[in-house]
Amino acid sequence: MTRVISGAVLIALTVALVWFASPLAFESFAILVGLLAVSELVRLVRVAPAILIALVYIALPLAALVQIRAQFYTGRAFGRRPLAPAISPKKTIEGAIGGFVFGTVALVVIGAWWAPQLRIATRVVLGFAIVALGIGGDLFESFLKRRAGVKDSSALIPGHGGVLDRIDALLFAAPLYYLVLKYAE
Repeated sequence: MTRVISGAVLIALTVALVWFASPLAFESFAILVGLLAVSELVRLVRVAPAILIALVYIALPLAALVQIRAQFYTGRAFGRRPLAPAISPKKTIEGAIGGFVFGTVALVVIGAWWAPQLRIATRVVLGFAIVALGIGGDLFESFLKRRAGVKDSSALIPGHGGVLDRIDALLFAAPLYYLVLKYAE
């Protein structure tokens, strides 16, 4: 019941600040609300930390894995036009499209389990954004390797570009994923 009362008070304060307060008062209030949100997140993580760990360590890598594999196999089967030939000559536009389709579908399906509070449309947009950021991370890591004159970032996984090639899609996608989980509807 205290959360409902707190929410009602915050809504009333927000309406009053939007209509009547100066920009400085509104910004101060926004900072206060942000601090309250962070403290609430910390309290929730203390109560159920396994949920947060499961979301970060299972759902995101699984969606990234589906996207990466879909790009590879779709590009291999249908790839004709290079996506970024100067950075990564084997990546194709067709492979990227396959990654978008299968990665988004995977996130929508997986999202029904890990974030049922998100509407399907939100999960579709999130899936599309995570795939786009995954491709961006992949190309960024390839760009850095080319600039450094390195073929593989390590020899731990021979012939696969190294350990960084296994996680490069998470470089830019993981922060978005975290923010969505933190501020989910």
